[in-house]
Amino acid sequence: MLERRETEKKNRWPEQSLVWWGFPHPLGSPMGLLATAIVFCMLPDPAFLRTLEQQDLPTVEGVPSLNMRFDSWRMELSWDCKENTTYLECVMIHKENGPIEITPQEKECHCKFSDYSLHDGVTLVVKVNSTQRLIPETLVYNNSGGECTAAQNFSCFIYNANFMNCSWAKGQAAPDDVQYFLYIRDSRGKRERECPHYIEDSGTHVGCHLEDLSGLANYNYFLVNGTSQRTGIQFFDSVLSWKKIEIYSPPNNISVHCNKSYCVIRWEKPKTRHKLSNMEFKYQLNIQKQSTKEHSEDQVIEVPGNLENNYSFPSPEPRPKHTVKIRTSDARIQKWGDWSQPVEFDFIYLRERDTAREGTQAGGVGEGEAGFPRSREPDAGPDPRTLGS
Repeated sequence: MLERRETEKKNRWPEQSLVWWGFPHPLGSPMGLLATAIVFCMLPDPAFLRTLEQQDLPTVEGVPSLNMRFDSWRMELSWDCKENTTYLECVMIHKENGPIEITPQEKECHCKFSDYSLHDGVTLVVKVNSTQRLIPETLVYNNSGGECTAAQNFSCFIYNANFMNCSWAKGQAAPDDVQYFLYIRDSRGKRERECPHYIEDSGTHVGCHLEDLSGLANYNYFLVNGTSQRTGIQFFDSVLSWKKIEIYSPPNNISVHCNKSYCVIRWEKPKTRHKLSNMEFKYQLNIQKQSTKEHSEDQVIEVPGNLENNYSFPSPEPRPKHTVKIRTSDARIQKWGDWSQPVEFDFIYLRERDTAREGTQAGGVGEGEAGFPRSREPDAGPDPRTLGS
């Protein structure tokens, strides 16, 4: 085991030439991204530096002279400053998002892009005004390595507000000795980390469990790269929003209050990764009425979140046994979480509860608004919120 860990360590931070591992994909450590982009930019091979004509852009004669460099971990494009030259625009040509344009600050020779996925490759352009002539120069950033060796089927989800699981599958053409590594960086670039707890399948990392989500921003950059002694491994990356990947827990403190004609179900919004208003949730209620010993009737109702978080329905006495369970989703993005534990209520239980209270309070159980039983202190009888727990 010790020998395998030493081998993995050497594979992740190789001391050999960058060419051995392929480029410009990450080399285990995210800092390798910058080094590979620099080496890539300096190569004269047309397989790596394509002409502008091949990219359907305006062309100029000659080899690019700005020595463009792209740090893909920082999403920063830089180049050598030249005298009597004005830098008008940086462009990232992205396959999914199209051209992304940035105007550099005056006398600065770099541009920083927002986070975008790079595993499909991008073309980077600097538009230069030199001696009254517009000259665009280009750098092509490819995801080199063996085809279909990158991690696939990547996904992450946050649960119970404080935990996150990510998973992926081994690339279809990945060699047997492949090893994958996950890195996460917040969109502000203030914190980055490697997965602290890998999930393995036959010794290969295929998932990650995180119990510390501090430092995660609204958007975060995920990078899965890999190493192998046999071939270069392509990387996979993705930009994920915590709001789109969080699976909400069931609501808290579910209670049922009934009078002779109606029942009211109340609940509190669940704990989430970030504080959200009631209006940002929606709920499904599954109300099940036990009609016979063998059959039951299900009723599923969708309720938008609001300040009250309640639902009332007619349920005249004599009332058969009912159960209710609730689950939560984002109001805009439908992704339902788990159902709550069922809360049980019926006419017999409520009647027995009220009868027991008559011995401790003169006049029996009083009624509040709309004729519903008033809430009692815990020593005055069972708390309706504990029904069915």
